[in-house]
Amino acid sequence: MGLILASASPRRQELLRLITNDFTVFPAAVDESLPPALSVDNAAQYLARKKAAAVSSAFPDDIVLGSDTTVIIDHTILGKPGTPERAEEMMRRLSGKTHTVITGVALAKGKEMLSFQTSTDVTFYPVSDKEIREYVATGEPMDKAGSYGIQGFFGIYVKGINGDYNNVVGLPAARLFYEMKKSGIDLRG
Repeated sequence: MGLILASASPRRQELLRLITNDFTVFPAAVDESLPPALSVDNAAQYLARKKAAAVSSAFPDDIVLGSDTTVIIDHTILGKPGTPERAEEMMRRLSGKTHTVITGVALAKGKEMLSFQTSTDVTFYPVSDKEIREYVATGEPMDKAGSYGIQGFFGIYVKGINGDYNNVVGLPAARLFYEMKKSGIDLRG
């Protein structure tokens, strides 16, 4: 029995290494569209379960870890921007405000699945249009939900967080470790 991370995210890989170095990366190729009736608060966990299930079907004897992170402001999910213009728009929307980052986590083995999610509130200082344009020009926001990485350059604008910092990076490692131990999965022993 092995552990498979169903994500190509270097940030998730780095955070999973806090728990174990013994895992394989096999990114899930799933449609990430959401059912219309699904609450934005449940989107991350829904996608994490979908990713874990997709990879678990190919590796039924292994434990598959699926994860997804959403950035939510005003009951709206801010995904990856796709364009510099969209990234600037997202950054303006987050400037000087508090938003919520939810990471959904799913552990699948065969047909069995355990899932949970963790929420963290992040507050930014006000950011000028010039600062936003300079940040977007670095290219850093293009592959990140909400157009920023708290561990990157934009972290200097974070006024405060209420919750798990690693959750905002992309994987609540401490909660994952606790949930795995609680389920009898001890990767350290």
